[in-house]
Amino acid sequence: MNDIEITQAVENVLSKYTKATTSEVIQPAMSGAGDHLDNIVARVLAERAVTSLVTEQAMAGVCTPDSAGAFASMDEAISAAVQAQIQYRHCSMQDRDTFIQGLRELFTRQDVLENISRMTVEETGMGNYEDKLVKNRVAATKTPGTEDLTTSALSGDNGLSLMEFSAFGVIGSITPTTNPTETIINNSIGMLAAGNTVVFSPHPRSRNVSLYAVDLINKKLAELGAPANLVVTVTQPSIDNTKAMMNDPRINMLVATGGPSIVRTVMSTGKKAIGAGAGNPPAVVDETANIEKAARDIINGCAFDNNLPCIAEKEVIVVNEVADYLIHCMKKSGAYLLCDPQLIQKLQSLVINDKGTGPATAFVGKDARYLLEQIGIRAPAEIKVILIEAERTHPFVIHELMMPILPVVRVDNVDEAIDLAVKVEHGNRHTAMMHSMNVEKLTKMARQIQTTIFVKNGPSYAGIGVGGEGHTTFTIAGPTGEGLTSARSFARSRRCVMVEALNVR
Repeated sequence: MNDIEITQAVENVLSKYTKATTSEVIQPAMSGAGDHLDNIVARVLAERAVTSLVTEQAMAGVCTPDSAGAFASMDEAISAAVQAQIQYRHCSMQDRDTFIQGLRELFTRQDVLENISRMTVEETGMGNYEDKLVKNRVAATKTPGTEDLTTSALSGDNGLSLMEFSAFGVIGSITPTTNPTETIINNSIGMLAAGNTVVFSPHPRSRNVSLYAVDLINKKLAELGAPANLVVTVTQPSIDNTKAMMNDPRINMLVATGGPSIVRTVMSTGKKAIGAGAGNPPAVVDETANIEKAARDIINGCAFDNNLPCIAEKEVIVVNEVADYLIHCMKKSGAYLLCDPQLIQKLQSLVINDKGTGPATAFVGKDARYLLEQIGIRAPAEIKVILIEAERTHPFVIHELMMPILPVVRVDNVDEAIDLAVKVEHGNRHTAMMHSMNVEKLTKMARQIQTTIFVKNGPSYAGIGVGGEGHTTFTIAGPTGEGLTSARSFARSRRCVMVEALNVR
């Protein structure tokens, strides 16, 4: 091997630990410096050491007693949020706008985005850094603020009535390990915009990064002159703390982003509850679709953050006439087609839990190449989805896996595809996709499946504003009907009536 070939080999290894580009690494080799390889190794390892130190310091920092907004007990956290709510009522709408703009600026800073995204992957072991960056950024930039709280009016012979949105008070927000910081950013902006204070109960497996995000929020709000403790949490998230929050009479609203069990629990408390539950989004492809584009969109959507988002494509139902070509195009777009029945069974045994009721937690959010390695396959670097042809009753079709395993089911015609999509979505009314140029069939599927998000001819993430129109949210409330939540979802509708006055018509 010559110097350039050696340098390229070194770069391939070290690129896993640095953001250095190929040209940055190769350039010294072309300059003729005799010790360029030693310099490259030293520089990259130094960068890695600094990055690790920053992350360790950030994660250690959130565990200290000085963390802003973090309390030893749920009772203390709620008490602080109640006091903050009293003070927050005296803040103007302009004040709220200032605070929200400050949070947007905070979480669009590149260093903050990189830190929370890296910390999330390292702590939870799920998803991937690059897509976490996208999700955190879109949460900061496309979550609606006070502009969502529109006022309407009725005027007539009997006077004037205004309908406005007002705060609920103190909101208890339960956040998942799959989207911990995204949900905290998203809910903080929306809930504060509506005039509420927030008590977060994060998933214990995302404790450090969740506390870090709350700490950053509180310190930024303090800089802007906001009342203390508008956003709070506990230093030791747990099931007991979550129960204490749900049952505390000072909590006026509960918002749960997670699985079906936690949604059922918050809905049974008797409080106003918003529940963002499970999904099992199907993607239907018919014979009229742009197959090349459909393949790219499906693979990109399925692979996004290693399939952690509940909106992501979980199974493909394709008309047999175009199935072979779709599979061919998906392979070109980064899918690995697993055909060996024994290896498919081995993968199934690995990723389905012992009860056969859903995914094995240890493999949720892992990347495709890691999953393939567990069954003895070393896949190329470009592989991001495992493709399997399956029957409609296969566990990979029935269960929401939240990992980049994509079963493909063949059907005879588009009507059969739509019927099957409705069946495997299980009535979650969460998300579905369809790739077709037939407006009649697109309309039929939209009406029959009744999902909160229905994406036509695009990847699933377009449904939350990533490459699609509209605002973003990480609390998609199908079970309780709010849909894609925003500031107005966290507000009460109130009427203010002036009798026999202010009608000037």
